[in-house]
Amino acid sequence: MGLLAYLKTQFVLHLLIGFVFVVSGLVINFIQLCTLVLWPLNKQLYRRLNCRLAYSLWSQLVMLLEWWSCTQCTLFSDQATIDRLGKEHAIIILNHNFEIDFLCGWTMCERFGVLGSSKVLAKRELLCVPLIGWTWYFLEIVFCKRKWEEDRDTVIAGLRCLANYPEYMWFLLYCEGTRFTEKKHRVSMEVAASKGLPPLKHHLLPRTKGFTTAVQCLRGTVAAIYDVTLNFRGNKNPSLLGILYGKKYEADMCLRRFPLEEIPQDEKEAAQWLHKLYQEKDALQETYNQKGVFPGEPFRPARRPWTLLNFLFWATVLLSPLFRFVLGVFASGSPLLILTFLGFVGAASFGVRRLIGVTEIEKGSSYGNQEFKKKE
Repeated sequence: MGLLAYLKTQFVLHLLIGFVFVVSGLVINFIQLCTLVLWPLNKQLYRRLNCRLAYSLWSQLVMLLEWWSCTQCTLFSDQATIDRLGKEHAIIILNHNFEIDFLCGWTMCERFGVLGSSKVLAKRELLCVPLIGWTWYFLEIVFCKRKWEEDRDTVIAGLRCLANYPEYMWFLLYCEGTRFTEKKHRVSMEVAASKGLPPLKHHLLPRTKGFTTAVQCLRGTVAAIYDVTLNFRGNKNPSLLGILYGKKYEADMCLRRFPLEEIPQDEKEAAQWLHKLYQEKDALQETYNQKGVFPGEPFRPARRPWTLLNFLFWATVLLSPLFRFVLGVFASGSPLLILTFLGFVGAASFGVRRLIGVTEIEKGSSYGNQEFKKKE
């Protein structure tokens, strides 16, 4: 193991990275709170400012993937599709099998200039998560309880508000609703069988309500749907902790573009289109498992320096006073002060670990087990 690889495994460095992310995030959230005064005066200016503030936070996570772990992301598509990326509003459909699937999506958002304006249909519980939920609130992210009877009006209103968004945005949909696990897959396929739908081997049965509603509300704004099927070479199952430890992964993404005009306007037909899409995604995953490659021409968009420069800026601003403070604490010789500081370090470590835990598959929601509970 080289020196750099060894350093990447050290807890102290992880704690410093976490400190920079958390404190910069709190600063960014405070600035976002201050920008609320702009909302009634100039909504579009408010949105542009918050896109850049969100970029300053999210890009720190992208930096870990691109520059810390040096994970490589390859797109398999065609030149015409690649040329359109970042130049139109789009709905992104991504399989939800991995702990860092969102991070692979974000790195592509960053490389095509839409990271700050990326959107997602998020579970309402995330609204209470510091930094992540708070930043999303100021970005007008649509939150839902995953009970369609209660969510319908909220989701429709939130989506319609995005119709005149000033920046090109990618609206990410995890149509499976929750991360893939064997238990959820078994229950999902029981539901598919009861509805007369073909079984899926590598995906959960897609939930159609969010998709059909997004298409209906964003028709006229969104130009296309991008279907992204993600997998990792070597049958790897990466984690955010692995990224933090500097582990390098190779992500492959099969990207297909569907003009929105091709999506049926009728809700039932649009739902059938989505089920057919997931059957195709399942076939793509099977091909990848057999051949180790997706169909299409490989493209590897170059990483940009802005994520690294942004992190170095925050690290310079925040770590200099931290180091001076730590030296002052130990120079004081006060046992009480030193123990208090060490207690704070322990609490900070716990907090950072809890934030990382949000991405873990075993900490995922029970949303996919609802049908199972009904059966029991």
